[in-house]
Amino acid sequence: MSPRRSYDQYCSAARALDTVGDRWTLLIVRELLAGPRRYTDLHADLPGVSTDVLASRLKDMERDGLATRRRLPPPGAAYVYELTARGRELLPVLQALGKWGEAELGERRPTDAVRAHWFALPLLRGLEGEGLVEVRLDEGEFHLYVGAEGVPVYGDGPAPAEPDARLVLDVDTCMGVAQGELSVLDAVRAGRIDVSGDSALAKALREA
Repeated sequence: MSPRRSYDQYCSAARALDTVGDRWTLLIVRELLAGPRRYTDLHADLPGVSTDVLASRLKDMERDGLATRRRLPPPGAAYVYELTARGRELLPVLQALGKWGEAELGERRPTDAVRAHWFALPLLRGLEGEGLVEVRLDEGEFHLYVGAEGVPVYGDGPAPAEPDARLVLDVDTCMGVAQGELSVLDAVRAGRIDVSGDSALAKALREA
């Protein structure tokens, strides 16, 4: 475990950066907002991080009360990492950081990795109400828990139950939303997002 480093400044922003300012920490939080994850899954969805750095950051997050490690019961019997309540409080921080970073995205570079679920947080910013939403892209599927508290924010793959709404869109539309050039509602109105479902959430999207 790396020793805690500090800016030694009596400022809440500096104290926050003492805890989450190291490279990779906030991206690990982004992945753990999907719920408990195995180390191997985290490593696969954080291309570019070394095994040593990932292990060190996870230990730091445990020490700082942002994440915990536990063993799944049989037949899983694997260790998983998950956010604590304190760690989940970083969601609005990541949302604000993502909003601020929209202008930095630009065109996707040849060296840029992408995972379908990385579009979860930008899409979540544009959805209101409450419900389970399944999102289908050519690159993969993920689901969102809109307006829910105390549960994962999103998950990889199809929804675990019948969703309240299904959104079908292409990656260009997702990129437009992530870049701040297109709102979710505008994309629905333009026919770039197909919405299905009979819930209040689905109807609100179609009728907005």
